[in-house]
Amino acid sequence: MAESLVEIQIPQQKLFKGIEFPSVVGPSPSVSFTLTHFIKTVQTQKPFIQSLLHKSGAVLLRGFPIKTASDFNDVVEAFGFEELPYVGGAAPRNNVVGRVYTANESPPDQKIPFHHEMSQVPEYPSKLFFFCEIEPKSGGETPIVLSHIVYERMKERYPEFVERLEEHGLIYTRFLGQEDDPSSPIGRGWQSTFLTKDRTVAEQRAAKLGVRLEWMENNVVKTVMGPIPAIKYDESRKRKIWFNSMVAAYTGWEDSRNVPEKAVTFGDGKPLPADIIHDCSRIFDEESVTFPWQKCDVLLVDNLAVLHSRRSFTPPRRVLASLCK
Repeated sequence: MAESLVEIQIPQQKLFKGIEFPSVVGPSPSVSFTLTHFIKTVQTQKPFIQSLLHKSGAVLLRGFPIKTASDFNDVVEAFGFEELPYVGGAAPRNNVVGRVYTANESPPDQKIPFHHEMSQVPEYPSKLFFFCEIEPKSGGETPIVLSHIVYERMKERYPEFVERLEEHGLIYTRFLGQEDDPSSPIGRGWQSTFLTKDRTVAEQRAAKLGVRLEWMENNVVKTVMGPIPAIKYDESRKRKIWFNSMVAAYTGWEDSRNVPEKAVTFGDGKPLPADIIHDCSRIFDEESVTFPWQKCDVLLVDNLAVLHSRRSFTPPRRVLASLCK
């Protein structure tokens, strides 16, 4: 174990086959960290942190002097992971500094359902960083759940449904306005989604993602993605994972342009059974881990291993994010 970093426990952790989820790392009691010291420690102890990430699926770094968005950006850079541009995602986000963005800026009274980040497009991040700059007055947690556990429970309870998912995949449909809509959890407009104001360029960038565009009235565009797989195989851990945004789309893709029940279907176009979708959501809740954010927390998530969500909250709250290839 790294001398200056120690594994610690928090009450909310769960044990899955003897492995703590998430792993939690703090400073050794004998070490007084400055930001510079911590960044150097990340660079030298990256293999240790990555081994915990591979074993657990998520690592919470708690008790380190990471106070600002700029500090967080320096920590992300210290890990040396390549940045993934946020092209094709649904959430409204703003760049803060460097490779740091706001997390989903949907209204605080709205819950964001469990999802793998950008699982509805072919190019998705392998890792996510979250940073708590301002801890919530109340609520605002980022619950996490192990994807292979969800797959195993769904396969046991609904084998025919899972078989259909594995055979047909899913199709996602979403209507985007021209500008960002901050009142919506999926309110990212097509201009910021495809990083252009030019329809032709948007079509070209969408095509690279495998997304079909259909232009509607009032500068609204219909996007269709799929069929794409709903179940993937995690090669590094040799297990199947529940890699999709099915529950998030069916229960949460709702605004003035979108009806959530029509946002996702089987890959053959047939509707999904509502009762199974809602039971899957209950499984997420049963198996998830939820811990209160503390200022300076950094959560590193393996996006293939873990789904995440967001609870509603009482402001203030500022949680920032960074996506890695």
